[in-house]
Amino acid sequence: MEKKTKYFTLGILGGFGIIAIVIAILMFIPLIAMVTGPSTVAVIPVVGEIGYGASSENVTIANPDVFSQMMDEANNDPNIGAIVLDINSPGGSPVAGEEMLEKVNSSQKPVVARISDTGASAAYMVASGADEIVASPSSWVGSIGVILTLSDLSEYYKKQGVDIYSITGGKYKDMGADYRNLTTDEKNMLQTMVDEQYNSFINIVAKNRNLTVDYVKKIAEGKPYTGQQALNNSLIDRLGGKDYAIELAANKSNMSYYNVLDYGTGLGFFGI
Repeated sequence: MEKKTKYFTLGILGGFGIIAIVIAILMFIPLIAMVTGPSTVAVIPVVGEIGYGASSENVTIANPDVFSQMMDEANNDPNIGAIVLDINSPGGSPVAGEEMLEKVNSSQKPVVARISDTGASAAYMVASGADEIVASPSSWVGSIGVILTLSDLSEYYKKQGVDIYSITGGKYKDMGADYRNLTTDEKNMLQTMVDEQYNSFINIVAKNRNLTVDYVKKIAEGKPYTGQQALNNSLIDRLGGKDYAIELAANKSNMSYYNVLDYGTGLGFFGI
């Protein structure tokens, strides 16, 4: 009985000892990074439609709150020397895109944006804040523009014998309702708002890419470009894949030997 108690006590002490060692290692790693310098490239995903919703089984959302948290973690980790944005997104909410762009612009560490299949609209806005943008020759890049989509189902409702009306307080309160078309005044109002957002987008790209506003206006117009065309039009800096973007980011932080922490998978791997 005494022998069992002894082994039990030793087991508990051993368990506490292992926990203490793990805690010591976790505390010691940041100290090593402070002395030897960073040795990790963080890969942060920007995948799916940019917006404030939550991802589901069928829809992937690039949420600015989640993105901000990952950017903060990477910037506050002394072991991380550079960040790669792994972008595959058609765009989405301009407001959410602007929030994400602020995090990129305020990063204390080098940021390289890598565009895989698509980096368009608000997703390209986010990418434009990076120190450099890398895309594959066949990537779809750009689509610098703004769209507002409305529906006029008044004829359909009429054929179905459906009579829809509303009681409003305010002349424009039902503007955009699908049971009627827009008035000329409403169309002009919405066009002015869209033009304002479009000009803001152009100015953001011009500033981040060190281009003139007039030049960006000429190549914008909502056009998508291939990676090669985007390079020719100064919308990206280099052609290459994910590994190349990671290596480029590591070089910007003067890391010859490095490992990679991929926030998209939660896994790390080593690189040279």
